[in-house]
Amino acid sequence: MEAKLKHLEFLQNIITRMANNSFLLKGWAVTLIAAMLSLNKDDINLKIVFIGFFIIVAFWILDAYFLGQERYFRARYDEVRKKEPQEIDFGMGLEAKSSSDTHVIPVMFSFTLAIYYIALLVVVGLFGYFL
Repeated sequence: MEAKLKHLEFLQNIITRMANNSFLLKGWAVTLIAAMLSLNKDDINLKIVFIGFFIIVAFWILDAYFLGQERYFRARYDEVRKKEPQEIDFGMGLEAKSSSDTHVIPVMFSFTLAIYYIALLVVVGLFGYFL
């Protein structure tokens, strides 16, 4: 039973790390967009807006990757939780990853990510519109 608890602890640490990475990415995305827009408030042009769109999409893809990994390891946690203690092999099982809810594109358009990054895109778009 101790091996099972240790394996679950390893998986939980990975899940926590992925969630923390996602949180940090959201913070950095807002910080970079706010800094970029505020530093160029006197001499704003459309190049800044397009750079802002690029930054948002790049962070969105990276955040989707981390959320997909988190979902995968949550599913893996659930698998290990159901195993008998003698079946524990401490495998992380990355080679078996094939679920569609862990791929980047579907995860990008999950409600939690889409609402956040689309809102950022709208803000930058409105900023560019009112130039």
